[in-house]
Amino acid sequence: MNNTIVEDDAPIRNVVEKAFIKHGYTVQSAESAEAALEILKQENIQVMFLDLKLPGISGVDLCKQIRKDKPIAIIYAITGYTSLFELGECREAGFDDYFAKPVELEILWKAARDAFEKLGRWEKE
Repeated sequence: MNNTIVEDDAPIRNVVEKAFIKHGYTVQSAESAEAALEILKQENIQVMFLDLKLPGISGVDLCKQIRKDKPIAIIYAITGYTSLFELGECREAGFDDYFAKPVELEILWKAARDAFEKLGRWEKE
């Protein structure tokens, strides 16, 4: 169960990464969209958590790029800034769900578990 976390805030990225590893996940983390795209060239990752506010390419634009190559990937937005405009933009970009910071780690684990179960069902069909 390999997932990716893209978060420019190193302390948040490290806490989330360590928490996922502790729960048995393999995690690839990146501090920018550009770094995430490099990881995705090397790894077949289908579950992702993306911060919306990233330096350079935004999380929304990153989601759009990922969707082109990975249409069945499950991609979650995480942000400290929420607005109705942003929610609509996330849906249009192809995010599967949206979490506002601070988000409880248990919620992220449940989202990851549900995502991997869904992908497992899709692979069997």
